[in-house]
Amino acid sequence: MEDKLKSLLDTALQVISSSCSQEELDKIRVRFLGRKGELTQILRTMKDISPEERPRIGQMANEIRDRLETELTSQMNKIRHSLREKQLEKERLDVTLPGSTITIGHRHPLTLVLNQIISIFQRMGFDVVECPEVEYDYYNFEALNIPKHHPARDMQDSFYLTEEILLRTHTSPFQARTLEQLAPEVPVRVICPGRCYRRDPADATHSPMFYQTEVLVVDENISFANLKYTLLQFVREMFDEKRQIRLRPSFFPFTEPSAEVDISCLVCGGHGCNLCKGTGWLEVLGCGMVHPRVLEIAGYNPKKVSGFAVGMGPDRIAMLKYGIDDIRLFYENDLRFLHQF
Repeated sequence: MEDKLKSLLDTALQVISSSCSQEELDKIRVRFLGRKGELTQILRTMKDISPEERPRIGQMANEIRDRLETELTSQMNKIRHSLREKQLEKERLDVTLPGSTITIGHRHPLTLVLNQIISIFQRMGFDVVECPEVEYDYYNFEALNIPKHHPARDMQDSFYLTEEILLRTHTSPFQARTLEQLAPEVPVRVICPGRCYRRDPADATHSPMFYQTEVLVVDENISFANLKYTLLQFVREMFDEKRQIRLRPSFFPFTEPSAEVDISCLVCGGHGCNLCKGTGWLEVLGCGMVHPRVLEIAGYNPKKVSGFAVGMGPDRIAMLKYGIDDIRLFYENDLRFLHQF
């Protein structure tokens, strides 16, 4: 029995040391230490050994088992280390090569235009304010001279959350909120940029979510001439010094009189082309004198003060400024488009 155990140990050590893969070691473990392995088969014959010899043979078998376990583990570590060395040698990196450049982000074209609009009006002495995007029906419509069932509401398909709360359809609610807070103080010169929401189809010129910027002035002796001069200065700073403007009569419930503002075409300069459809003009924004009713609701006396309001879409201005023909490009996050700015 003792000779068989010594012979098994010598054979197992020799086989283990000559193995070169994890698969071979697994087979060796099963061959010598498995339930039907050679060591187990030898131990099953211990019933034929005298009782006096059994403890010594049992201890010897346990020592052999421990020795083989240690050798198997050691050889497994050697094989893994060797495989790792070969892999590192094969995948060696040349640390002298230049590293990968990190892509640095930049401002979105709408952000660029929005910041430019704000900067222009700040230089004119306007303060920037923010108002909620989730708005009360009162501020979004009623305080702006658009009562319940007014036909003007049909022009603004709205996302209502409850009967009295909705996603604002324009930035004009800031007029009512700002005047309500400041009344009867003057002068008021503020600008409010932000997102608006309407149930518009998503096509080349419409989006359910879009940006708008509202401008408001209230003071004594404010006239339509002040409005036109402010718009002319803005247009020339936003586009170029050659731009001319024209005001066409229009209708907005919260301004009276109201006007649409056109600028001379950026391509033909007013002579007529495909962009301006031969008219020489491009529409950019809406404006008007603040309606007396809006001033009264906010707490001002329309006989003592007056004002004007301007509403523009940075999306529209960006499309004209950069020659973009589809508003959806601003919101698709296509890097091929955004990298151009």
